Amino acid sequence: MAIVRKSLSEIRAAKPKADRAKIKATTEGGIRRHMIEDGENPDAEPKAEDIFTPAVVRKRLGMTQEQFGAAIGIDRTQIIRWEKGRAKPSRLAQRQIRMMEAVAADVLPHDKGAGAVKAQSQKSPA
Repeated sequence: MAIVRKSLSEIRAAKPKADRAKIKATTEGGIRRHMIEDGENPDAEPKAEDIFTPAVVRKRLGMTQEQFGAAIGIDRTQIIRWEKGRAKPSRLAQRQIRMMEAVAADVLPHDKGAGAVKAQSQKSPA
């Protein structure tokens, strides 16, 4: 991705990418209709596995903050900032966390629970 340098006046003069009128015109009924078209149930209660926060994912995987940070290449202090709400993960970090959770869900036996990752990570050194 190329880096484009623009002045503040150029940014302000540029046409916004989002259609604000369309966003303001969006209704709950329209959102509901789109959810149904996408195969989602708008009346369904959110499930625990649908919740995405670094703390939830880390705990599901049974990992410490140090292990979790090492797995995605992030310092433990940044993990603490995310979990306390002082900072948000970058898009890249969000993707890494989601991928890590998806891979763990495929690899781990379902009867072992979240602690299986912790146990596996403490086995033999790589």
